[in-house]
Amino acid sequence: MLKKLSVLLLLALGCSGFIHAQITQGSIKYELRMDMHRNIPADRQEMKAMIPQFRTENFILVFNQDERFYKPEEDVNAMVMSGPGGGRQMSFRSPRIEIYTNNATGEWLSNQELMGKNYLLWDTLSLAPWRLGNEFIDIAGYRCQMAWFKDTITNEEITAWFTFSIQPFIGPDRFASLPGTILALDINNGERVWVARKIEERPLTRDEIKKPTRGERVHREEFRKMMQEQMERMRAGGGMRF
Repeated sequence: MLKKLSVLLLLALGCSGFIHAQITQGSIKYELRMDMHRNIPADRQEMKAMIPQFRTENFILVFNQDERFYKPEEDVNAMVMSGPGGGRQMSFRSPRIEIYTNNATGEWLSNQELMGKNYLLWDTLSLAPWRLGNEFIDIAGYRCQMAWFKDTITNEEITAWFTFSIQPFIGPDRFASLPGTILALDINNGERVWVARKIEERPLTRDEIKKPTRGERVHREEFRKMMQEQMERMRAGGGMRF
């Protein structure tokens, strides 16, 4: 499915010269840096004193010609929030998210958690409305071109830097529909930023790519609505109190 789209995109962009040099299997380690203060409500600014502004997590993405598997590189550490004056503390752990995609079949699967319950999200791969820029930078030794689009569903500004030297439709998290591999990605000008720190071209072992299987099966869009409803309930209830 996406292989055909990849060929069309490469031809349209005049990038056929990159085809023979592309890496088609290996692993990429990403660092994700999140600004935890960006989404604190205007009436809860005192929470800035309780939460560290930045949080960093590491992820690994392994891939071959058809499949990709993205997961945390290690167990995610809990974020500790302190009460006013350094009083009572609360610990919050980011949910573990694993994402599997298959370019040949168009399959997208992900394990995610919501309110202590596991869900198996499913969807089919699709192309985002990327626009290509004329800016280029080097990331981890690879020449990368800028691309961007506005996600009208999540209301996010997405900016990516991708390389033609690694095969198409690879990237961190849910972002993987460019004619190359995304090595850096920015959401809302610094709210969340992924950067590739280590890239290895190597054969994969048999058990490195896994299809998520556990959890109640729901469509990805249905899960997004469930998360949005949960956030609205939390806001209506006044959020977290100490």
